[in-house]
Amino acid sequence: MGTFVKAARTDEIGPGQGKAVDVAGKRIAVFNVGGTYYAIDDSCTHRGGPLSEGILEGNEVICPWHGAIFDVNSGAVLGAPAPKGVQKYNVRVSGAEIEIEVDS
Repeated sequence: MGTFVKAARTDEIGPGQGKAVDVAGKRIAVFNVGGTYYAIDDSCTHRGGPLSEGILEGNEVICPWHGAIFDVNSGAVLGAPAPKGVQKYNVRVSGAEIEIEVDS
């Protein structure tokens, strides 16, 4: 089991938006889907595009570089050209703090 680490504040990520955060040496994309927060690796498995800068449509984020689609809840790849999914992280909200679980 990992450790939850403070990554951002809820007021930093509006509904339908994403933000890149650095947690425990990892670059992670955090998304706000209707007030629920999700976290996945920020780097697209196709060519490393920043998923946090992608277009969020429901639970799907579209990579801004080449259009690969990922499920922000599971990290699964839903559309080419990405060859595989990305790691997903457990998220919890404590007060106004968004915390991400990382390996300790």
